[in-house]
Amino acid sequence: MIRMEQRTLGRTGRDVSVVGQGTWQLGGDWGEVREADAFAVLDAAVESGVTFFDTADVYGDGRSERLIGRYRKDRPDADVFVATKMGRRAEQLPENYVLDNFRTWNDRSRANLGVDTLDLVQLHCPPTAVYGSDAVYDALDTLVDEGRVAAYAVSVETCAEALTAIARPGVASVQIILNPFRLKPLEEVLPAAVEAGVGIIARVPLASGLLSGRYTADTVFAPEDHRAYNRHGEAFDQGETFSGIDYATGVSAAAEFAALAPEGATPAGTALRWIIQQPGVTSVIPGARSVEQARANAAAAALPALPQSTLDAVRDLYDRRIRPEVHSRW
Repeated sequence: MIRMEQRTLGRTGRDVSVVGQGTWQLGGDWGEVREADAFAVLDAAVESGVTFFDTADVYGDGRSERLIGRYRKDRPDADVFVATKMGRRAEQLPENYVLDNFRTWNDRSRANLGVDTLDLVQLHCPPTAVYGSDAVYDALDTLVDEGRVAAYAVSVETCAEALTAIARPGVASVQIILNPFRLKPLEEVLPAAVEAGVGIIARVPLASGLLSGRYTADTVFAPEDHRAYNRHGEAFDQGETFSGIDYATGVSAAAEFAALAPEGATPAGTALRWIIQQPGVTSVIPGARSVEQARANAAAAALPALPQSTLDAVRDLYDRRIRPEVHSRW
């Protein structure tokens, strides 16, 4: 088993690998994944040094959580910290974010994951008003007091939401979209998190695969893949799909990004390496649908730090091609 760099996940006090394993894909929302293949992906991640899984109660309507629960039961030697999320199975109204609902959602996730206490539960991109509610944080504190969760956190869409959550003393970490096509969190969110001792989990690190350089203008995605049905935010926030970038723009910009990859590194590995070395980032959580992808993602942790010239080139690409389109939205 490979040893990977570990960083403390904010106020949880727990160390996690700098490359984690996102498991949205394993729920089936990116196309069908067989159970045996899902277990093989998790195994490959763990064998490659990953100690952090991220999931949610809506990924495959709980399938992702259940797969992780069965995997950990079968692999008790795998020391993996699991963060899940709650809230998106209910109608997205602030009044639904109350203690009784939290308990119900927690009970389902605890059963799915096969644990009495959840390592970390994150509010799953709730309505903006939820982040500023004293009652919500009081309810989350109660979950900790009751032993249902060891710690709580938030997953956000916007930098403003992140900053509101970071100011709360009980928030352990913030999950936010961060990649070479989404640089806005670097301006205020990451510095504020460092100052407050809050962890940062970087999601959508490859801009839904754009930064892998594998897609063209003619690529066709399966109908059940969110990259087909949510390009304009039809089902959930547009930023979750291709980081909110117009697909044609993204493909063209991704070709420019691919040319920045150092010798011996893939575009995807370069994108992950870029995220890992941003001050304040605790872990980046790429997804994977194959053993090869899981291993390649983990290998980014061992790549040499990108030189300043590459960092400057990423900034220039963002300012020219991406910033005019999306910077003000999130």
